[in-house]
Amino acid sequence: MFLSMLPRRCTIGLGPRISTPKLVSARAVGSLPRFQAQVADITSDLDSNSSRMPPVFDKTGAETVTPPVHPVATAVPQNWDEFWRKVPLWRDISTKDFLSYSWSNLVETQQQLYNFLQTTLPDQVPFDQSGTRMQTRDEFIRDVFEGITAATMAVRMTPYILSRINWHDPRHDPIVRQFLPLKSRMIPDHPNLTLDSLHEEADSPVKGLVHRYPDKALFLPTSVCPTYCTFCTRSYAVGADTATVHKASLKPGRRRWEEAFAYMASQPQLADVVVSGGDAYYLQPHHLRLIGERLIAMPNIKRFRFASKGLAVAPGRVLEREGRGDGWVDALVDVSKAARRAGKAVAWHTHFNHPDEISWVTEMAAQRLFEEGVMVRNQTVLLKGVNDDVETMKRLIRGLADNKIFPYYVYQCDMVKSVEHLRTPLQTILDLEAQIRGSIAGFMMPSFVVDLPGGGGKRLACSYESYDQDTGVSRYRAPAVTGRDKENKVYEYYDPVDSLPGKTG
Repeated sequence: MFLSMLPRRCTIGLGPRISTPKLVSARAVGSLPRFQAQVADITSDLDSNSSRMPPVFDKTGAETVTPPVHPVATAVPQNWDEFWRKVPLWRDISTKDFLSYSWSNLVETQQQLYNFLQTTLPDQVPFDQSGTRMQTRDEFIRDVFEGITAATMAVRMTPYILSRINWHDPRHDPIVRQFLPLKSRMIPDHPNLTLDSLHEEADSPVKGLVHRYPDKALFLPTSVCPTYCTFCTRSYAVGADTATVHKASLKPGRRRWEEAFAYMASQPQLADVVVSGGDAYYLQPHHLRLIGERLIAMPNIKRFRFASKGLAVAPGRVLEREGRGDGWVDALVDVSKAARRAGKAVAWHTHFNHPDEISWVTEMAAQRLFEEGVMVRNQTVLLKGVNDDVETMKRLIRGLADNKIFPYYVYQCDMVKSVEHLRTPLQTILDLEAQIRGSIAGFMMPSFVVDLPGGGGKRLACSYESYDQDTGVSRYRAPAVTGRDKENKVYEYYDPVDSLPGKTG
C-alpha cells in the first residue's frame, strides 16, 4: 500500500539544510491579533529601518506633527486568510510553520501524492464544467496516475501551490491543469514535435550552457525545481526520470560549472547571462553567491538574471530574514547590491501563469524584494484552459504590476511532448495581445512571443512572415541568430492539430 506523506524535514531534495524561522506561535484560526503579531515578527527588521519624514509647516510657520513612515511590507495585507487550512492535512498548521521553507512538506512521490489526494478530495468531483457529470475520488486519482505514466515530467508540488487549488473541482482548476497530468485530457502529440524542441543541447558549446544569441547565454547549474510544470520545455533534462523519458541530468558540479565559467569569460561579445536550470531556488545560498561573484568579476558580463519559479510556488521563503531561514534571499540581495556597485544589473525572473497563484504571502514577498531593490520580472506561458482568455490574462498582468513584478514575456506554449491539450493556436496569442494592449501602461505590457522550434530564439508572435490558419503553420525568420546552420533559416511553428478547421478532439 502507499506510504504516508513524509514528516517535517530540514533537507529538501538537492537543496540546502535550512532552519525554521523564529515566529510567534499560532492562536485560533482567523485571529487578527495573532496574524498581526506574526506579520510584525516576520517584518521586524523592516520596522527598524523606518524613519521620520522631513518636517512640514502650516501657513503660520508652525511645524506640524508628521507620523513616522513604515515600510509597506509591515502592514497587514488586505483580504488575508489562512487558505492552507482548507487542506485537511494542514488544518492545524500555523502561519509560522506554513511560511517556513524548512517545513515545506513537498508532495514528490507517488505514495505522497496518493495519500494527499485520498485525504483531500471529496467523494465526488465534477467531470464537466456544468457539474452534470461527476467523477468519484478513485476515478480522478486513477486518471492522475495514468497521466503520470504518460507524462514527461515527474510530479513535485509545494504546500503553497497545493493549497491554492480548489479541491472541490480539481479537474477545472487552473493550477491542477499546470501540475497534475490527467490521462483523459491528453491527445496525440503533433507529428513534428521533438523532445528538445528548441534544440538547446545542439546550441550548447559546453554541457549546461546554451549559447544561441550572440550576446546572451543560458547557464543551467542544476536540473531540479521546487515544483515541476507538466509543460516544461526542458523536459529532456529537468527532474527525475519518468516512464517515457530518461533525463540528461544536469546535477550541480564544480567541474562542469568551471567549464561554463571559462567559456563565458572567453566570449567578449557575451554580455548577458540567464542562470536557470531547473530552478535557481534549488541553488544553495553560497552557490548563489559564488555564481554571482564569478559573473560580476567577468568584464564582458554586464547583466545577469536568476530564473526561479520560487516566488510563485514558495513565496514564504522570501520573508525569512538572516538568522531565521536558510539565507537564499539574503544571498540574492547581496549579489544584487554588489552587482549594482560594480555597475552591473541583476534581476529575478519568475513564472506566474494565473492570478490564483498570487496571495497575500506573494504580496508581502514581492514588497520585500521591492524594498531591497531587487528587480523582479515575470515570464508567463500561454496555456489552454489556464490563461487563454482576455479577462484572466489582464487580471494576471495587473496583479503582477500591482506587486512591482514587471510582466516581461507571455510565451506561446512550446511544442512539448504529452501536453498538446495545453497548446493554443497562434491566433489566440495574437488576439490576446491586440485586445490587452492599451489597457495597461506600456512599460507594464509584456511582449507576446514565440520561442521558435529548432533554436531560432524568441520572436514577437505578430512578426511572422506567413500564417496559414487552415494548415496551422506559421513561419518566422531570426536574422540575429546565425549559429550552426541558421543563416537565413525559416522556422516553423505548428498549431495543435486539434485546433485546425474541421478537426475535433
